[in-house]
Amino acid sequence: MKNIRYQFHLSTRTILAIAGFVAIFVLILLSTTADAATPGSAGGKLITIHDRGQEKVILTDKDTLSAALKQADVTIDKHDTVEPAIDSKLVASTYQVNIYRAKPVIVVDGNDRTRVMTAHTSGQDIASDAGIKLRDEDDTKMRLSMDFVSSGPSMEMTIQRATEFQLNLYGDTTTAYTQGQTVGQVLEEKGIKLGDKDRVKPGKSTKISKDMTIKIWREGKQTVTKKEVIKHDVRKIIDANRPAGYKKVKTEGHNGQRSVTYEIIMDKSGNLVSRQKIQSVVLKKPVKQVVVVGAKSSNPLTKGKGVVRHTDSNGITHRETYYDLPMNVVMGACGGGNYTVRADGAKVDKDGYILVAAHLGNYPRCSVVETSMGPGKVYDTGGFAKRHPHGFDLATDWTNYNKR
Repeated sequence: MKNIRYQFHLSTRTILAIAGFVAIFVLILLSTTADAATPGSAGGKLITIHDRGQEKVILTDKDTLSAALKQADVTIDKHDTVEPAIDSKLVASTYQVNIYRAKPVIVVDGNDRTRVMTAHTSGQDIASDAGIKLRDEDDTKMRLSMDFVSSGPSMEMTIQRATEFQLNLYGDTTTAYTQGQTVGQVLEEKGIKLGDKDRVKPGKSTKISKDMTIKIWREGKQTVTKKEVIKHDVRKIIDANRPAGYKKVKTEGHNGQRSVTYEIIMDKSGNLVSRQKIQSVVLKKPVKQVVVVGAKSSNPLTKGKGVVRHTDSNGITHRETYYDLPMNVVMGACGGGNYTVRADGAKVDKDGYILVAAHLGNYPRCSVVETSMGPGKVYDTGGFAKRHPHGFDLATDWTNYNKR
């Protein structure tokens, strides 16, 4: 019985010892946790920095990534790339930061060599940093620069420019570019598959040369659909209270687009036998551009001057003269109506536009123009237009004074 009590007493001591050890461990753990900032507590953020294959972890209470990197003694060059952006606000509890260090790259584009510091690895991005534009068809190759004396240790990127050529594809000609060496390789590169009645000229084995034309057509009758641009119109609002030369776009104009389908017949040599439009669909309507231009001249045409030179808002200088003839015979050209004589002697239509004679090839009838006396509209022409293709002859009542 005595022996049994001893064993029970020993077991109790063991249990008490274990409990005490656990309590001490918990107290130490709580003390350590309370002393250290944790992600999300008291503004602490856990930042893991990946730089040159090394990993560095910091705990920070800074509000921006740039301040956190400064705290971690991580220096960033202006050419380096940091993700997320170095000026990012720190609002989350944890961040993974990647630093891509800039390195010198010599970009060789034909005879031009450009040295650039860049953190990028793709050819497009490196060329962009060097201020060089690449087409999708241009190739780039990277290698270690062998010019250690002038360039120092650096990488060298050589640009292999694609060859420019004209591609006439079923009657639609466009400028294209290729790395292919033969016509056959171009067809393969562009994904062009020829049908039984399709023809190509020159032949597939022909070597590619700059500005050559590759023509592909289908022998016999077929339909071809093309996208065509609908050019936007320009409406001028002439403001007589603004000085001549003033110009401001009130509404930006945009071109439209239409899809046009043609029925064409080609012979076996690729010559067009006939072409007939069978359908036209407007895909996007054009938006008319509205421009406000000034028309108040500091040197208007007068009878005493006889001739003045007036520069409009487009920078075109017009030699202006005047004439005095009955204008009834030309008024029907722009919708009809009578004309009247303004107080200053200028003959104007029902809308207030000065009646103008001009070169109809440059200024079609009814087009609105800027003159030194205000907005005008082209109703007439004359022999002067051959000598002065941008000259204007303004209709006035300065010689007869008969209101006609």
